[in-house]
Amino acid sequence: MQQQIPEGTLVVVADGGSARVFTNVGTGRTLQLKQHEELQVQDISAQGVSGQGPSGAMPKDMSVAQLNEATFAKQLAAQLNEDALNNRYAHLVLIADPQTLGRIRPQLHKEVQSRLIRELAKDFTNAPLKDVQRALE
Repeated sequence: MQQQIPEGTLVVVADGGSARVFTNVGTGRTLQLKQHEELQVQDISAQGVSGQGPSGAMPKDMSVAQLNEATFAKQLAAQLNEDALNNRYAHLVLIADPQTLGRIRPQLHKEVQSRLIRELAKDFTNAPLKDVQRALE
């Protein structure tokens, strides 16, 4: 049996370019996700986004799209870190394709890691809400 997802748990469904953010509003044994905002990748080649490169060194053959994806993972991790440090959520479920999950994981503060109750290495970014809920039940 899978671990119960407590009421109020933050559920983030991400890929390299966007993230859907949900909260579990279900009580008891019922999982019911309510969608909040959708986070989009900031094109780092655009003006005004300075100092927002990806984590680690940038390979010479990396495309702008790949650079943006790596940067988005860093931005998402930074937001999760800030929210955890400010006690904006008690529990976290992170769902992302394996590559994005691999980019986010090393960026997570120990405070986020302690709140992370589940990870799912699947791309559910464009999946209907019922499919996301089913994957977590």
